[in-house]
Amino acid sequence: MSPMTILALEFSSPRRSAALVRDGQLLGEAVEPMSGRGTNAFGLITKLLAETGVQREEIETMAVGMGPGSYTGIRAAIAVVQGWQLACGTKLMGISSVESLAAQAQVEKVFGRVNLVIDAQRGEFYLSTWEITAAARREIAPLKIVPAAEVTGLKAANEICAGPEMERLLYPSAAMVAALAVGRSEFLAGDRLEPIYLRETSFVKAPAGRVI
Repeated sequence: MSPMTILALEFSSPRRSAALVRDGQLLGEAVEPMSGRGTNAFGLITKLLAETGVQREEIETMAVGMGPGSYTGIRAAIAVVQGWQLACGTKLMGISSVESLAAQAQVEKVFGRVNLVIDAQRGEFYLSTWEITAAARREIAPLKIVPAAEVTGLKAANEICAGPEMERLLYPSAAMVAALAVGRSEFLAGDRLEPIYLRETSFVKAPAGRVI
């Protein structure tokens, strides 16, 4: 069986990244900070392909970090992989950015009861609590949106709080997204990929025009 080549994108935090894995081995990762609201997605991918010597047609699977986090960034990553699938028929997979953070915490030996915290804007945070050891990681409280005061309380109680905005700094990474995708087969069509976003999307209806 030929080795599987996976291109992963993780744009849910201010640290945007792309990574290539082949047959379970990391070939390379390109990282750049977010500049304003934009993401130079294709520049990042082009740099990674050049550094690793991998051709676009060699990529069999694309894995994307689904958040929660930057809605704009996640949408940009999804748009890239949707277009890639349309052009090349590449298989697609979504990976929770919280699961990526938990795996990163395990690699960095952040053990015990770990609260993974991601900015949700509007004075709120996404919060998921995990039990992490050297041998295993298990979610013990599912992802939810909480007020900032709840995170402040966790810190005051000396609980471990880790994430892109926390003192215990952890970023979801494309390298970890790719590693988590290895061996999985939950492939999706591009139009089935949706960001993990716990709030209901709301639209404000424009007022009816006045008759003069």
